[in-house]
Amino acid sequence: MENPQDIFSSNGGCLIDIVIEKYLVESKESVSHVQLACSMQDCAFPLDGTELCIWNTEDPSHQLLILRGHHQPITAMAFGNKVNPLLICSASLDYVIMWNLEECREKVLQGLVPRGTVMGSLLGKVLCLQLSPDDHVVAVCAGNKIFMLDIEVWDHCTGSLIYSSSVLSAYPLLSLFIDAESRQLVTGCADGQLWIFSLMDGHHYRRVARVDLRKKTETFSTRRVKSGLCSQPEESHLPSTSALGKGEQVEVTFPVLRLAPCDLSLIPNSACGCLSSENTQCVWIGSSVGLFVFNLANLEVEAALYYKDFQSLSILLAGSCALRNRTADRKALCLLASLFGGKIAVLEINPAALVRAQQCHSVGQSLSVPASFCVLPTSPLYLGIAKEKSTKAASQQRCGHDGAVNAVCWSQDRRWLLSAAQDGTLRVWSARGAELALLLGKDMFSKPIQSAQFYYIDAFILLSSGPEFQLLKYHIDTCKDEIKRYKQKSKSKLICRLSMTGAVDMTSLSAVNDFYSHIVLTAGRNRTVEVFDLNAGCSAAVIAEAHSRPVHQICQNKGSSFTTQQPQAYNLFLTTAIGDGMRLWDLRTLRCERHFEGHPTRGYPCGIAFSPCGRFAACGAEDRHAYVYEMGSSTYSHRLAGHTDTVTGVAFNPSAPQHGAHLHTTELYKGRRAKCVLLPPASTGKHLEEKWDELCGAFRGRFKRRKPCLSYYGHSGTGERFPSQIY
Repeated sequence: MENPQDIFSSNGGCLIDIVIEKYLVESKESVSHVQLACSMQDCAFPLDGTELCIWNTEDPSHQLLILRGHHQPITAMAFGNKVNPLLICSASLDYVIMWNLEECREKVLQGLVPRGTVMGSLLGKVLCLQLSPDDHVVAVCAGNKIFMLDIEVWDHCTGSLIYSSSVLSAYPLLSLFIDAESRQLVTGCADGQLWIFSLMDGHHYRRVARVDLRKKTETFSTRRVKSGLCSQPEESHLPSTSALGKGEQVEVTFPVLRLAPCDLSLIPNSACGCLSSENTQCVWIGSSVGLFVFNLANLEVEAALYYKDFQSLSILLAGSCALRNRTADRKALCLLASLFGGKIAVLEINPAALVRAQQCHSVGQSLSVPASFCVLPTSPLYLGIAKEKSTKAASQQRCGHDGAVNAVCWSQDRRWLLSAAQDGTLRVWSARGAELALLLGKDMFSKPIQSAQFYYIDAFILLSSGPEFQLLKYHIDTCKDEIKRYKQKSKSKLICRLSMTGAVDMTSLSAVNDFYSHIVLTAGRNRTVEVFDLNAGCSAAVIAEAHSRPVHQICQNKGSSFTTQQPQAYNLFLTTAIGDGMRLWDLRTLRCERHFEGHPTRGYPCGIAFSPCGRFAACGAEDRHAYVYEMGSSTYSHRLAGHTDTVTGVAFNPSAPQHGAHLHTTELYKGRRAKCVLLPPASTGKHLEEKWDELCGAFRGRFKRRKPCLSYYGHSGTGERFPSQIY
């Protein structure tokens, strides 16, 4: 296992700057599984079972404030939300008591015994306490009296039940957190699962995501190793299983003991590396083995602090945890109770140092989708353009693919249509008719072409075959010669070919053709996304563990000819993988900014698309629906019905950039693909039904063809033609 210095010092972090143990006390009785409490200045924990102990972090030289009033062991406590007066509530089997800390301290100075107010008695074993925002009401979870741990939300004004979920897990729910900014409810289970629900109006408390904390931490460690932030692979930060026999394994989870807000907006961006702190919504996750900074937008672990990596810490395995941010010094307080024994420790954590030590810095060279430099003389793009030659004559040839069509792409001037199929051929067709303008045969490619498109404003053809992609310069001869009509005079020439790191097969390829760009994005079967800079003619960056499965589509924010965006917006791109939803990435930081997983895609590769305005993303799903997401939300805004099978492809109308744009979708129909058109989500009534039946009937009537072919369908509103794959 790597040393702690290898984990935290690679980016200039220092162990002493990250966490300090400020206070340690040992109780006669174990306080494991007891709800602890932290405020801005104070930490509260039970001492010797029945005594409530308050430790002030502002002036630790003061003696502990001991509050006595319980006759049974204290099981839960919570601070109020107001600073003046600062209240704390404690509960045991006998009493629920409210204490005013200011009055209690004054009585201690006067030599008197502080007394609290008994709020209730003999309520049973209290597992959780929570005070209302105005500190007027205390929510007490005792037995089955209040069902907060069952994700039941109550309307306090009417006393009625708003929502009750089904059983989420066989394990108990240990923690609950509501993010007011994103209006999401997060709950943590004893098996290390996080369940996130939307509280926005109209969402009906639907589930946004389910997260396995253990898998997320493993992915976080793997990415750091592959990015070079760790000197050697990390071992699992789990309790030791060396006592097991050879070949035996045990699966240990990370119980979510506590959830608390993690305000990174107080930290300067320069202190967070490439993690933007302004719009990042994060939470602290307190577990038995460590503390984690979890991003609610991209559903990823941003930083991990394992207790066993710090020799100065007295508690290596926690049974209870409490967390609180301090705005004064931009640090966080963590109160820990040992899982075994009676040790209680107060930790002071520097979130800026923790994030800076584990976050990657921006890549060495500045990456941007819009070209910011002139083409270098050594660039393959320069060589391809400089050696362009014109040819005479032309030919017309009609032929269909002999295998399933993998890709179709329009040229930027809308004159040509490119297609690639499993038969190993690439064809360029005239958009005005069915004539074949260019044919690249099987002998040119070692494996079938998976992706193909026009590139650099139609100057090149870019395609992927096996572990490499090729850049081809082409010329289409439009002259007609009736005598030699079957002789193809359109030509192509290989300019360069580049392979992915590790020589793995490419699963997807994407580049912008609407404007000059030197960036090519590729995805491989090893679950990586690799960025190539064709101006330099080499690989520029690698994103390891982009998804839990290989990426089957990359979709860039390209805008359209009818709308423009800010130049920085073109650096955003989407990726999708089976069973892992969609991820939104920023090329400038090579980070996942948001994760969308509200649509089911468990076994079939469903397509994705960016809207021309860049504000929305659409995707297909296996539940016969198309989903539309807003870029600022992790849950879908529209769920479009009407299909009879899996929705495999989606596309926005480029001439209507706003949300009311027509959304074109493709469904899997009886083993074949059919192109259909969805009207705007706001459209309802008889017109929608008639249009839908007309479009579906038109395409189902074409399924009688057996030979693979390309077909078009015209949009009645704009007159544009859209390619459809039928095979």
